[in-house]
Amino acid sequence: MANQVYVRRDTRSWIVQVWASFILSVLLCAYGVLNLPLEGIFRVFLATGLFFTLFSCFVLAKSIRDNQNEKIDTPMWRMQVWVGFVISVSLTVWGIFTMNMETWQLGYMAASGLFLISSTFTLSKTVRDNHDADILERSGDASDASFPKN
Repeated sequence: MANQVYVRRDTRSWIVQVWASFILSVLLCAYGVLNLPLEGIFRVFLATGLFFTLFSCFVLAKSIRDNQNEKIDTPMWRMQVWVGFVISVSLTVWGIFTMNMETWQLGYMAASGLFLISSTFTLSKTVRDNHDADILERSGDASDASFPKN
């Protein structure tokens, strides 16, 4: 007798919450970049740092997930991904805390940046889980039911 695989999918409310959190985190970071009392070059640095952090989060999440069951990437690639992530976060944090801003403004940018990192990882996982579930269901090895019925 073949084993039946059940696919556990995220609820629509979870998916909406994940996307809403990600969009909100991007908007909060953008609001900070556009409205903090900074000169143009500092705004550019801050925006670039946040984009660098955002994209390195997506690359790190994908790399970790791709290598979850077996190491498919080279050790050098995995190191490059981790180093890029650490550098992006470090330079952004360094830039935020060396800019001439009030303490509450620094706190706002630090909190919105952490929210951006967290929501990016959550979004990456949710999208990838959905993709993996679609592949499993197309393979014919999975049941349409979300949970096994006892």
